[in-house]
Amino acid sequence: MTVYSARLARLIEALRRLPGVGPKSAQRMAFHLLERDREGMEFLRAALEDARTGVTRCATCRMFCEEEGCRYCTGSRTATGQVCVVEGPADLMAIEYHTSYRGRYFVLMGRLSPLDGLGPEELGLDVLTRQLDGGSVKELIIATNPTVEGEATAYYLAELARSRGIKVTRIAHGVPMGGELEYVDGGTLTHALTGRQPV
Repeated sequence: MTVYSARLARLIEALRRLPGVGPKSAQRMAFHLLERDREGMEFLRAALEDARTGVTRCATCRMFCEEEGCRYCTGSRTATGQVCVVEGPADLMAIEYHTSYRGRYFVLMGRLSPLDGLGPEELGLDVLTRQLDGGSVKELIIATNPTVEGEATAYYLAELARSRGIKVTRIAHGVPMGGELEYVDGGTLTHALTGRQPV
């Protein structure tokens, strides 16, 4: 038996679609909006509708954009000859805000996972392959996460680039800044040792 009215139940269910929002959090948000912030509800509704109709994906890098091209596919970025492949938009934003990298990106919107129905087509690798064949890419930087699926995706991407004579690099994984070796897990330590650099 439901304890909510139909409209309230629908609002709570809608809020639960957001990642990390469980039933209690969704209920708390719904009650807050209804009790104290009806103006915020209207602002949220308008912003959601505006994003739904106005935000698309770039045909070149697959990042969210509002125009035909996007800020991550400019001529100066293309001129670097570098393409950094990331799993999702949040990964792109992390690299963009915290590093000096200013080349192009390619956003997979996932990683290879046959069990989840995510193969090369779903990740847009046909689009990436055409870019690699175009001759402007000199280095493919692989920045997938160090998970089993991320590593499998990295291997697949590396083979795509190597078969075309394109330089392939992988972002380093290892001991974090300020970390102490005794507290680092074995997998991370192995990655750090294998990917060691000359000094």
